[in-house]
Amino acid sequence: MNFKNIHIGEIIMKRVLETEIGITRICNFFDCTEKDIELMYEAENLYPDIILKWCKLLEYDFFRIYSQHLILYAPRNKEQFGKSKETHPTLPSFRKSLYTVEVIEFILELVQTGQKTKSQIIHDYNIPKTTLYKWIQKHEKLKEN
Repeated sequence: MNFKNIHIGEIIMKRVLETEIGITRICNFFDCTEKDIELMYEAENLYPDIILKWCKLLEYDFFRIYSQHLILYAPRNKEQFGKSKETHPTLPSFRKSLYTVEVIEFILELVQTGQKTKSQIIHDYNIPKTTLYKWIQKHEKLKEN
């Protein structure tokens, strides 16, 4: 999965093929034509409400792909890092990062191939040192078995 360049239409089409949902059911769900569905498959970006409908129909969280992109490629705000805020934000705050299997494999591959050092990964992706070392240790145990 390429988390850097997301083509949501292609990803949705792959999921449709996996689930083997018929085009008639999809058209009825969206109340549109086959041509409209094909245009969605070709679209690199879709409106969030359309993606949400696809999530419901295909029982898959497509927004998680965008979350993974943010974890891997969004720069940290260094001004706010380490500062405590007195204000209460109006938007919900999420305490944990979402590390999916794909993200963990991506990070471990960077270490194994030598593309990045452990310290570079810790710095670039803001992954805690203990978390990275636990992933490496767990991966080594899995390779032994």
